[in-house]
Amino acid sequence: MSSISKVAVVTGASSGIGSALVKAFREAGYGVVANSRSIAPSSDPGIVAVAGDIASPETAERIFREGVDRFGRIDTLINNAGIFTAKPFTQFTEADWAANIATNLTGFFHVTQQAVQRMEAQGGGHIVQITTSLADQPINGVPAVLASLTKGGLNAATKSLAIEYASRGIRVNAVAPGIIKTPMHPPETHAALSGLHPLGRMGTMQEIIDAVLFLERASFVTGEILHVDGGQAAGHW
Repeated sequence: MSSISKVAVVTGASSGIGSALVKAFREAGYGVVANSRSIAPSSDPGIVAVAGDIASPETAERIFREGVDRFGRIDTLINNAGIFTAKPFTQFTEADWAANIATNLTGFFHVTQQAVQRMEAQGGGHIVQITTSLADQPINGVPAVLASLTKGGLNAATKSLAIEYASRGIRVNAVAPGIIKTPMHPPETHAALSGLHPLGRMGTMQEIIDAVLFLERASFVTGEILHVDGGQAAGHW
């Protein structure tokens, strides 16, 4: 048990936005349960690292069991884990389909069920999905139907869960990024990717962190899909 008063679960926590979210929540004084398939143990007593594939119900159960064992409660879930496969629709394979469904939807399902059960028992909590602006505004030249299908499903689930659990003190929101400058995008692609946003640049990881922390503090906001996308969702340009 710890004296930490608030606790966040972050999936996909070993790199990129997930790793930055872990750091941000720790700096805000939260205990953090950090999950990814291959996450390393942490020397920080305020972090519980739980390795495993969230598509497995056992991993989801272990995330929350170990988090509660360490901290006594779970206040926030950030469903950050996800994969993005961009290719023409007819070139998607059965393996592409299975991988996207497993991580983006099955993982969300198992982890979020565990979170809601804990939050109901506590009398409240907050859940945030990291989705994509492409679900609302496809871009010509970026063929990504599986991203739209799975992440768009998370946007719809966000609104549905927000209504279902509002009376029980559980808020549910999403952050829908544009293209974010992370190590997955080589520097030589940045100019072209910047041109896919009306503001003419890529987003930064800090801008996603700021959006998540805004929603965390915005106690009168639920069912919101917050686009952090340089204007992409405003429409065709």
